Amino acid sequence: MKFNRFNTVIFIGFLAIVGVIIMQLFLLNQAYIFEKKDMEDKIHFALQDVVEKIYRDNKSELPITNQIKKVSENYFIVNVNDVFENRILEQYLKLEFEKVKLELDFEYAIYDCSSDEMVYGNYISINGKSEKFCEDCFSKNSDLTYYFAVRFPHIEQTYFKSLSQYWIFTGVLFLVLIIYVYSVFLMLQQKRYTDLQKDFINNMTHEFKTPLASILIASNYANTQKEIVDNPRLSKYMQIIINQSNKLNQHIEKILYVAKTESKQIVLDKTKVDVKVLLELVKENIVLKHQKEIKIDIQLERDYIIQADEFHFYNVLYNIMDNAVKYSGLNPIIQIQSKENEKGLLLKFSDNGVGIPANDLPFVFDKFFRVAREDSKDIEGFGIGLSYVKRVCEWHKWKVFATNNEDKGITISIQINKNDYE
Repeated sequence: MKFNRFNTVIFIGFLAIVGVIIMQLFLLNQAYIFEKKDMEDKIHFALQDVVEKIYRDNKSELPITNQIKKVSENYFIVNVNDVFENRILEQYLKLEFEKVKLELDFEYAIYDCSSDEMVYGNYISINGKSEKFCEDCFSKNSDLTYYFAVRFPHIEQTYFKSLSQYWIFTGVLFLVLIIYVYSVFLMLQQKRYTDLQKDFINNMTHEFKTPLASILIASNYANTQKEIVDNPRLSKYMQIIINQSNKLNQHIEKILYVAKTESKQIVLDKTKVDVKVLLELVKENIVLKHQKEIKIDIQLERDYIIQADEFHFYNVLYNIMDNAVKYSGLNPIIQIQSKENEKGLLLKFSDNGVGIPANDLPFVFDKFFRVAREDSKDIEGFGIGLSYVKRVCEWHKWKVFATNNEDKGITISIQINKNDYE
C-alpha cells in the first residue's frame, strides 16, 4: 500500500482507536476493581461490627485474630467463637448493613454444633420482594465451632449496576468509534471511486485525442485541396468539421486539466509574463473564435510583469473572457482593470451579461457546476472552466472570487500576491 498522507492519517487514526479502546477497557477494569474492593470493605466492616456487638452482649473479650473469611465473591464465613442467638444476629446484620449503606439482598445460615449442620436463617430482601432462597449454598467448616455464613446472591449484578455511568461512557465511545470507522470506510470507498474516475477520464481523453488529431490533420489537408476550395458547399462543410473538431479538442483539454489537478500531476513552470501582452493575445483569440461583435477594453494602471506559469495563466485569462462572452448576449462588453492594494495586484474582469443569482454565486467555481438558465442548452461547456481557473490560482497561491455588478453582469477578480509581480 502506498504510504501517502491519506494512508498515514488512517493509520494514525487506527492506532488512536486501539489506544482509546485499551485505555477505556483499562479504566473500566480499574473502576470494577475499585467498586469490588469498596463493596468488600463495607461487608467486612459491617460483619466485624456484628461480631463486636455479639461479644459485647456476651460480655466477652474480643479476640485479636481475624474472624471474617471470604470463601468466594458472594460468600463470607464469620467465626464468632461464642454463643449467639439467631434473632439477634439477623437484627444486627440488618442494622450494620444499613449503616454502611450496603443495599444488597442477603441470606444467612448458622452452624448448629448439636446437629453438626448448617441451619438456614432467612433471606433478607432490600425491596421487600420474596426471592428463592438457597439452603444448599451453605457448607460446613470443620475448623470452626461457633460461626455463621452470609451469602449475597446478587452481588455480581450490583457491581455492574454501580458502574452504569462507565457503561454509558463506554457505549458512547464505541458508538463514536463505529461512526469513525464507518466514515473511514466510506472515505476509502469514495477514494477508490475517485481513482477509478480519474483513470477513466485520463484514458478516455487520451483515446479521444489520438483519432481527433488525425481528423484535424486530414481535415486541414483536405481543406487546401483544389476540389474543396472550388466547391463552396464542400468548403463550408469542411470548415464545420475543423471548427467542431477544435471545439471538441478544447473540451478534452479542459477535462484533462481537471483530471491532472485532482491527481496533482501539474508542475508549474513559472516565468516572467507580461500581463498586457498576454491579455492582447487572449483578446485576439476570443475575437476570432466568436462570430459576433465583441468589445474588450483593457485598462491597466501600468505594465505588469508577473511570475506565473504562462501556459496556465493564459488558460485562466482565456476561460474568464470566454465565459464573459458566452453569457453576455449579442454585444458583449468586457472591461479589464488593474488595481494595486495592500495585498498586491487585483485584476478585475467585468462583463455586461445576465449576472448570476445570489444563491448560485458561491458555487460558480465548483467543478461541473452550471447556473440554471433557460438558454443553458444553447451555451456549450461542462462547467469546468471556472473550476480550472480556481485550481490554477490555488497553485499560484492567489485568490479568485466573483461578484455581481450593480447594474448587470458579473466581475471575476484575481488577487495576485505582492511578491509575484513587479
